[in-house]
Amino acid sequence: MNEFVADGLRLIVRLVVIAMGLVLFVSLLAAVMVLALVWTLRAGWARLTGQPVTPWVMRMDPRTGFSTAFRSSQRWSTATRAAAQGAGDGTQGTEGPEEPVAPRRGGILPGAAQVSDVEARELR
Repeated sequence: MNEFVADGLRLIVRLVVIAMGLVLFVSLLAAVMVLALVWTLRAGWARLTGQPVTPWVMRMDPRTGFSTAFRSSQRWSTATRAAAQGAGDGTQGTEGPEEPVAPRRGGILPGAAQVSDVEARELR
């Protein structure tokens, strides 16, 4: 009797998994068919009106990601350099110790020398 129940449950689980797979397949197929219908209507309308049929493309250049990141790092390093040059105008003694200029953003954070609520302690 125990084997009969286990076999029955195994069969039910398999049928449910197969049904879920079929539902997923049919829904993806329906989505692709809707996109194909929209594309066909769009291309037909373009030919009917005499316009060129333009493809759907994702206009993305891989170099734009690099240039965006490069410009961001340049902005941070330029701001750090400008702050360091502004601090060297003769008022250095009144503002506190001189901050080292970080070559990149991953270096020392701007304003780290002005932190006063942290006390250094020895490592154990």
